[in-house]
Amino acid sequence: MHTLADLRAGKLAGIKRLDLSCGLTQFPDEIFSLSDTLETLNLSGNQLSELPDDLHRLKHLKVLFCSDNLFTRLPEALGRCEQLFFVGFKACRISEVSPRALPPALRSLVLTDNRIESLPQALGQCQYLKKLMMAGNRLHSLPESLAACRRLELVRIAANNIRQLPEWLLKMPALAWLAFAGNPLNDIHVESPIGQIPWQQLALQQVLGEGASGVIQQGVWLDDDGVSHAVAVKLYKGELTSDGSPLNEMAACIAAGLHGNLIPVLGQVCAHPQNAHGLVMELISPRFTTLARPPSLESCTRDVYQGTRLSLPTIRRIAAGIASACHHLHARGINHGDLYAHNILWEESGDSLLGDFGAAAFYPDAETGRALERIEVRALGILLGELLTCCDASETETAGLRDLQRRCVQVDILKRPSLMQLQQALSSL
Repeated sequence: MHTLADLRAGKLAGIKRLDLSCGLTQFPDEIFSLSDTLETLNLSGNQLSELPDDLHRLKHLKVLFCSDNLFTRLPEALGRCEQLFFVGFKACRISEVSPRALPPALRSLVLTDNRIESLPQALGQCQYLKKLMMAGNRLHSLPESLAACRRLELVRIAANNIRQLPEWLLKMPALAWLAFAGNPLNDIHVESPIGQIPWQQLALQQVLGEGASGVIQQGVWLDDDGVSHAVAVKLYKGELTSDGSPLNEMAACIAAGLHGNLIPVLGQVCAHPQNAHGLVMELISPRFTTLARPPSLESCTRDVYQGTRLSLPTIRRIAAGIASACHHLHARGINHGDLYAHNILWEESGDSLLGDFGAAAFYPDAETGRALERIEVRALGILLGELLTCCDASETETAGLRDLQRRCVQVDILKRPSLMQLQQALSSL
């Protein structure tokens, strides 16, 4: 984190990224001294309520973080920043989004956890828009003009007031990741029976990981018969995430049931001293590692692979396993919504486990479910395409997989294979 004193003293000249969180109530004019180099500006965690009208003087500005501030409207100054492609205003007090606040190069718009009731029709003119994150607002609908955003791939509209997913949304050619739980969509479901595990039977150990929705720790469960089990315990934070409510995530995890490519849930935590919600899961072998890293600001909706190389049999096995897991979920009326390599654990034989149900949602109805399945198939196709880029096999050897991948991502969702057809095709290959 940088300091205002260093900025004023000229010690930050030439930097490309500036991070200031020091209780600012006004935009420091000294930031304009960085106009020749500044590309990323992070002003999150201050008390700002407006930005200067001449923000466009930061002529190289590409990324702007302004979360956890006091804005009540998205600043119109953003609309004049020609290179700005990422706009993040999470957890402010925004209730108004003006058409003039939308920059021409907008690719990612993150307005999670605000008070927005509607979005402007002008959003449909943002031809480069790929990611729209609106969870935790007060939306009753989405502007129909958004159908013109044919590059839009990821939409997060969980925890709003939407009563029906629009038909045009479910037919968008590039859409692959959709989160909509926590809306009044009549998402009735029947949870699978799950045991209750008293908190006093658990002894927590080291932290295995932490995400937006909760913390996962290794632990020991001493069951009613006195038998000791090595387990992983996830305690949910109970706070809204960019994907939606952690409680919706927990419900989907429970309803998912058992499958060889899902992490088994052993029980639900009860009698926690702070009434925290949690799940007890099977402890996964350390042989399993995360397949990729989440998307970067530059890659937007694409995971980041760091030198990963995969054999063709391994790719086939991973793809078949994840397709099988997705078919299992959709047969239970569950849309995963975040089918990414960074949510997959794998080991070298090709065994894989699909995790992170933060964006999962239950079908509103069977007809919508059929469209949701084809959207998930596109996500699988994107994943398969990424895995193939990590493969050294020849084009002749991978021809069958590449043809299947193209069928999964084609723009006409009705021409994509179902999950069952995809699973069968992968098995035959």
